[in-house]
Amino acid sequence: MTKDSDGGGLAQRLLRRATGAIRDAIVAETKEKGASYFAQRLSEHFGRDATTLPVIGEEVPLREHINVQSAIDALLARKGRAFELVGVLRAMYGSSDFSSLLQRESPLFGGNSPSLGPVQYARFELPDGVAVRSVENGLFLVRSTEHAPFAVVVATPSENQRYLNTFTMQVMAEDPSHAEQVLSELRGFMRERSLYRGRVLSLTVENHSHIAVRFHTLPKVERAQIILPEGLLDRIERQTVRFSQHADKLRAMGRHIKRGVLLHGPPGTGKTFTAMHLASCMPDRTTVLVTGRTQGLLQQSCQLARMLQPATVIIEDVDLIAEERTSAAACNVPLLFELLNEMDGLAGDADVLFVLTTNRPEILEPALAARPGRIDQAIEVALPDEACRRRLIALYSDGMPVRLESVEEIVARTEGASGAFIKELLRKAALVSVDRGADEVTDDDVRASMHELLVDGGPLTKALLGAKSSASTS
Repeated sequence: MTKDSDGGGLAQRLLRRATGAIRDAIVAETKEKGASYFAQRLSEHFGRDATTLPVIGEEVPLREHINVQSAIDALLARKGRAFELVGVLRAMYGSSDFSSLLQRESPLFGGNSPSLGPVQYARFELPDGVAVRSVENGLFLVRSTEHAPFAVVVATPSENQRYLNTFTMQVMAEDPSHAEQVLSELRGFMRERSLYRGRVLSLTVENHSHIAVRFHTLPKVERAQIILPEGLLDRIERQTVRFSQHADKLRAMGRHIKRGVLLHGPPGTGKTFTAMHLASCMPDRTTVLVTGRTQGLLQQSCQLARMLQPATVIIEDVDLIAEERTSAAACNVPLLFELLNEMDGLAGDADVLFVLTTNRPEILEPALAARPGRIDQAIEVALPDEACRRRLIALYSDGMPVRLESVEEIVARTEGASGAFIKELLRKAALVSVDRGADEVTDDDVRASMHELLVDGGPLTKALLGAKSSASTS
């Protein structure tokens, strides 16, 4: 060992000793002031009075709890970083953000400041069977070989405060710019590493107030399963699938990427089935479903899609929220304005596709349906023509032992019927066949099934299955 290197090592040891003495003095001083355990730990971590340090944070949607943990994991995995995780036991009436951690303990109501406790995790199940854990209330003390130390706190609300649907994520550092930099890193990781990305999702309300994310697994719908008039599916795919495939080239040409497609037509013609096919064709996109009661979470659903773009938002029965506002029966005008605002608020280069379906296009609000930039193309999915009905009979007979000698009779008698009706017709014919002990489905089985659906079932069954009055009952 040379003299110079020995002197350098001595200098480093003296510096560490001096730094340690300063830390000990600061911790001793905070103890004398009656500071909380966390104030002492933070002061020791930074080597100065933590109550004087800046804190930058933000309120995060509670549904993003799972992704905050993913972002923190990525942040801590950076080279040269080491950390200690301290568990925080939330007080009954308090929070566990930095302000609460630094305040003195209070004897009132059993104490309203947090205390040291075990690290508690929330458990989330992903659709592929993988379970992930997220810290509910914890303090991350982070050291880095390249930067000054910093700390991150995650503070989720108690059960009786989950109606707020947000939680606190804060960063403490020696200067505000460093804290903002760390927070910016966390935001970036939340977008990049989101566990929602590329999945099929919907939002739901739990316990009357808490907004949660629900995962869905849609069946893979092949192109051959979509029976539409010649060229119609190609038009739909051009505006959706191929648009998505060429998004980068279109951006380079200065074309906007956000777009909307309206599929309209009678019930049972395959609008929802077609939307599922589009989702199958674009597995790299996040799909957000808005149906039924979740239409009340329209704004939050669109925000989720915007964060996870490229994304597709599928809104079924859009007429329920986008009925013409001058209609005497219109009752969802606030939701209509939310939809218009969300579609207008997207930047031109936002890769968000809206696929809307409706059985009643005639009552749609013109501001939605007749303005480019919201709905770029309205495509009618009509009742199947003769050629389509023939293909539907073949599709829904596939896999069954059949001996149909009068296919053309079935085609003729199902004029005015939807694809859903033909599917049920063949399903019921199979049941009739099995019920009589036969080994195959015959014309008589189909005729009996037709009579049961159109005559015995009455007008309501016909309406539910999308069969018009023109469907033959004889």
